[in-house]
Amino acid sequence: MQAEYRQRREQLMAKIGNGTAIFRSAPMAVMHNDVEYNFRQDSDFYYLTGFNEPEAVAVLAPHHSEHRFVLFVQPKDPEKEVWTGYRVGVEAAKEQYGADEAYPITELDEKLPKYLEKADRIYYHLGRDEKFNQTIIRHWRRLIATYSKRGTGPVAIEDTNFVLHAMRLSKSPAELELMRKAIAISVEAHDRAREFTQPGRYEYEIQAEIEHIFRLRGGMGPAYPSIVASGANACILHYVENNRQMQDNELLLIDAGCCYGYYNGDITRTFPVGEQFTPEQKAIYDIVLEAQRQAIAQVQPGNPWNQFHDTAVRVLVEGLMDLGILQGNIDEIIKEEKYKPYYMHRTGHWLGLDVHDAGFYKHGEEAWQILQPGQVLTVEPGIYIGPDAKPAEGQPEVDDRWRGIGVRIEDNVLVTESGHEVLTAAVPK
Repeated sequence: MQAEYRQRREQLMAKIGNGTAIFRSAPMAVMHNDVEYNFRQDSDFYYLTGFNEPEAVAVLAPHHSEHRFVLFVQPKDPEKEVWTGYRVGVEAAKEQYGADEAYPITELDEKLPKYLEKADRIYYHLGRDEKFNQTIIRHWRRLIATYSKRGTGPVAIEDTNFVLHAMRLSKSPAELELMRKAIAISVEAHDRAREFTQPGRYEYEIQAEIEHIFRLRGGMGPAYPSIVASGANACILHYVENNRQMQDNELLLIDAGCCYGYYNGDITRTFPVGEQFTPEQKAIYDIVLEAQRQAIAQVQPGNPWNQFHDTAVRVLVEGLMDLGILQGNIDEIIKEEKYKPYYMHRTGHWLGLDVHDAGFYKHGEEAWQILQPGQVLTVEPGIYIGPDAKPAEGQPEVDDRWRGIGVRIEDNVLVTESGHEVLTAAVPK
């Protein structure tokens, strides 16, 4: 993978020209008192370096005569490593990660200016680390103050997201291999969950079976908090309590994916807890399934991003009108979003290093991103008729027989040269 990281850095440096790009590692996060969560590297930082430690900074300076890629890392410290694990250290950062130069992180303030003073701009994303944001701004101000004497220096700070996230949008063969592995593990976990589900079990028992498979097969764990939502819980989009006992004649919605090598799967299936759907559940499920089928058909290179969402919305609205849950003119219902009490989210998102992956959806007010080969996205229509769902103005009251039904079906889809590939097709629908 080091050749791949190097290629990504070279591609980014070609885009920033005479600029200097700076990336900060993710911080450690506290779980409680003095116990920390397992470390998870910042996705942009990892994408460019593969370096998986906190307290690190990567600098890309294509204009520098010797040091185009520089790492600032924690130095080796045997005493601390006994408690918190081995560190790569300064020398190995060059040997193992291809840095032209590496320094202890404590020398950042001292060394950083020489990689900025001949740059025409700084590329940096002002993120959640306010202290480090101020460090970058402080260095920039100092260089601006002396610009008139030197005649060089960064005249602006530009967000790296606009350059880097366009790169991350298209997945390389190596990335797709990792995603296929994450998805294969996710598929196995969903199959196990479906086999294990029965009336009387608790949602957390199903969650345990799913996440057991994730780790058993070498995954890092869940890509996101697993949603195991039975009955009316399925109408809560991000339900994660997973503590209810499942009953016969209700549905179970499982939204769960494995993270493998930092890449993620994201699958949702909805099925009966008992042996079969009730007529109402089947009616809703069939609408969602048809909406997803038609939406996936719109995932084609050259199509705008919004096309598969618009397709899904129209099928969902038509289906709900057939059931009498919506009424009126279909175009007006869609334009006025009167379906929103029952379908309140978009039909998909980019997928990759992040579950809601990097990449823009629009360029300007009306210019949607055009689908291109190598992009991976989710297609996940749903209908959620909560126990307390209130219809939009002018729409009929919901009959009690529909209340408490929540259905979502989600697949991961790769845009190919000739169309698409449903990477998660092995999970039954």
